[in-house]
Amino acid sequence: MLEYRIIPVTPFAQNCSLLWCPDTRKAAVVDPGGDIPRIVAAIAEAGVEVDKILLTHGHIDHAGATAELARMLDVPIIGPQLEERFWLDALGQQSKMFGFPPVESFEPDRWLEDGDTVEIGQNQLQVLHTPGHTPGHVVFFDAGSRLAVVGDVLFAGSIGRTDFPKGDHATLVAAIRDKLWPLGDDVSFIPGHGPQSTFGVERANNPYVGDGR
Repeated sequence: MLEYRIIPVTPFAQNCSLLWCPDTRKAAVVDPGGDIPRIVAAIAEAGVEVDKILLTHGHIDHAGATAELARMLDVPIIGPQLEERFWLDALGQQSKMFGFPPVESFEPDRWLEDGDTVEIGQNQLQVLHTPGHTPGHVVFFDAGSRLAVVGDVLFAGSIGRTDFPKGDHATLVAAIRDKLWPLGDDVSFIPGHGPQSTFGVERANNPYVGDGR
């Protein structure tokens, strides 16, 4: 089963995640938006070897430090889905718009598609393409740990914004209901911001995608 640590980064308190296999100590950093020293310190404290960076989507608070960290650790960048090239190419503009330090645009070493898998040590993550917040957003799910890293698709009590370019509310709601809910009510998820929750709690209580909506 995967072990993990959540590392809040950037002024937006984005939940960068460090996921690792306890048997092999192989690890992945998910959504390194910024604050590289904080991420590197967490890697050292966990005593793990990062061999890849995973991205859920291309917004700057999730992807801003990716190119620099990948070069520093000499690891590949994996994800998101190809439609996210639009946002990754605009990282420089995003940095100016949101008051971030200048960042590098980049191309992932591997784009992901719905149904792909990614390995972290002896653990295999399922990839789900979940557009709506952004067009190429993906979610990573580890069936053994009953854990999903959902980026900005779903939050405790809320869902992702859809007022950015290429966002769409109906598409996001469909992605949550059709892709995430079938994984099971017992699945715990790490959102892009805020506290963790479970799919069951959100199905019962979330005012946007709960079963009563």
